[in-house]
Amino acid sequence: MNFFIVDAFTDAAFKGNPAAVYLIDKFPSEEKMLNIAFEMGYSETAFVVHRNENNYDIRYFSPAEEIPLCGHATMASSKVLFRLNEALTKIEFTTIRGEQLLIQKTGDQIQMEFPIYNLNEIECKEEIVKALNINESQVLSSSYNEETNITMLEIDQFKTVFEMEPDFNELLIALENLAGVLVTAKGDEKTTFDFCSRFFWPASGIDEDPVTGGTHTFMSKFWADKLSKNVLNSFQASKRTGFMDVEILKSNRLLMRSKAVILMEGNWKV
Repeated sequence: MNFFIVDAFTDAAFKGNPAAVYLIDKFPSEEKMLNIAFEMGYSETAFVVHRNENNYDIRYFSPAEEIPLCGHATMASSKVLFRLNEALTKIEFTTIRGEQLLIQKTGDQIQMEFPIYNLNEIECKEEIVKALNINESQVLSSSYNEETNITMLEIDQFKTVFEMEPDFNELLIALENLAGVLVTAKGDEKTTFDFCSRFFWPASGIDEDPVTGGTHTFMSKFWADKLSKNVLNSFQASKRTGFMDVEILKSNRLLMRSKAVILMEGNWKV
């Protein structure tokens, strides 16, 4: 199995979100894919099987579980396929849920078309806010996305998101059956970004995901409606940082545009 290590949602090595990408003839057992993902230690490892022409099946694994949809591992996989076949300009991935992800090479960027998911307003859970080490007064709204099983908190200031230092032991308990918590805030006069975010998901084996494409499936529409804009700039304020442009389509689909950097490649012997 040939594999690649790729930093996605960035134009610089050691930034963005790293993913391992395996190009394989057929999917091995789930146990083996999970063991490989655990061994790699990244928030996601993608396994890609070529179906025909520009069509591929893709599956994603964190060190602890299979993930139904992952943005940065999709971008990482696309970067590898475009690098290996320069004539390739479009890719269609099919996920474990049967969702179609349309990918296009646009200059030095990769454009991904993803579904848009809805948010439902929920009551802000006191235990989660406490574990995030912020005050309830700093939370402007609280909502939930069913497809990803993630709760989203809108925070009052860009700065608060940057400086947040969660207690991950307490957060793991507070989240209970939730996959994770996304915190997001509007950009301010000191930044060129429309909004920022951070995503915490200790149950996956990774406390914080550096840059998360999957959360933009619902967060992008939230900010597009709030700011009355269909094209926005997003910044993820993790230690590694990352960026992307997002565009809301009339078809209720989402475009994400960014870059990726291939760091290394190798061969899995086991």
